[in-house]
Amino acid sequence: MKKPKYFWISAAAPLTSVIFSTLIVYLLQSKVHGISTIGHLPKGMNPPSSNMLYFHGPYLGVAIKTGIVTGILSLTNRLEGIAVGRTFAALKNYQVDGNKEMTAIGLMNMAGSCSSCFVTSGSFSRSAVNYNAGAQTVVSNIIMASTVLVTLLFLMPLFHYTPNFILAAIIITAVIGLIDYQAAFRLCKVDKLDFLACLCSFLGVLIISVPLGLAIAVSSLSKYMVGVSVFKILLHVTRPTTVVLGNIPETQIYQSLSRYGEALRVPSFLILAVESPILFANSTYLQERILRWVREEEERIESNDESTMKCIILDMTGESLLSLTTPLPVLQVKEYLSTRVLQRHYQCSYCRYLTTTTATTTMTVTAIDTSGIDTICELRKMLEKRSLQFVLANPVGNVMEKLHQSNILESFGSLYLTVGEAVTDISSLLWKAQP
Repeated sequence: MKKPKYFWISAAAPLTSVIFSTLIVYLLQSKVHGISTIGHLPKGMNPPSSNMLYFHGPYLGVAIKTGIVTGILSLTNRLEGIAVGRTFAALKNYQVDGNKEMTAIGLMNMAGSCSSCFVTSGSFSRSAVNYNAGAQTVVSNIIMASTVLVTLLFLMPLFHYTPNFILAAIIITAVIGLIDYQAAFRLCKVDKLDFLACLCSFLGVLIISVPLGLAIAVSSLSKYMVGVSVFKILLHVTRPTTVVLGNIPETQIYQSLSRYGEALRVPSFLILAVESPILFANSTYLQERILRWVREEEERIESNDESTMKCIILDMTGESLLSLTTPLPVLQVKEYLSTRVLQRHYQCSYCRYLTTTTATTTMTVTAIDTSGIDTICELRKMLEKRSLQFVLANPVGNVMEKLHQSNILESFGSLYLTVGEAVTDISSLLWKAQP
């Protein structure tokens, strides 16, 4: 809020609009026709319905089955309440516990079922109006509930001439401030699929309804249409990123050749990294992709008349420390750390060069299943037939355990903790093997 001391203006604006619009329609009802109004509203509380709950009878089984199916279907409506809570949590910079939200909504509906209420969730429109009025604490909900109770008991006939369009204007005015255009532009710039999910959700909620709009972006509407977010997850799982790594000169760091122009290929080596778990869903694709990398590298070596490829290293990098013991320009190290690893510390923030920098790499192959293990074994056999050595570098703990339990580590001979260690050791062996 730009001017907090004038918060009462925005807080009183909805009620003032309702009062003035109702008076105008009432005074002009004989001259102006066709204005849609709320009409007659009976006053009083909902009648109690707890006496209508029966836990016996011939249809108890059918009622239980119907309740289970209805509860499963209503989860989509619960997504609306969670989405509303997270929206305002992001605006107010606080955390929302999804379990507590679901528990509160469930208890609310259980209590409401005893007073003839229909199933509901957190209202987006009322939350938006509450936020726009400048509410800060839960006390606003208590005041709002008390006001609703007084209105139900005594003031309902006064809303007979309230026009529907003024209610729509209040909700639109409150909600339109929640649209973050800059965030949408940032999504479009950073990730096109995220922007598509955002756009589908926005248009679905705007044109159809909140539950169906969330269903378009998150889950599936029918057997023919899969949600955008689910499609994105399936795409990343079944088509993971694989990159060729090169060595950054004067360091023991190996990074993507396509992302780092200073990275250089290591002669006689093809170093690959898989940025995804190796599972049943992507094992066949990864096998084909790695073999394609090998073919492309052989064609490149042949066309450039370079040294023959001898070894393929699969970097399964886990959380490990990298040390730069060679002086590097500060800006180069900062750029590297900000894009690929988590920065830990600098010994001298005002020095032109760094003599020691410690960083932590992010994890890539975080899991593997039996299909992934079979794929690695098949790759090793296929590459050995082509006189190519296939080694693994730095698998994470659970991947190491599964590889050990499957008894395939013996067939690999050596397992290296870093790519640099693998390159150094195998290079020395190749040098000794030369006549």
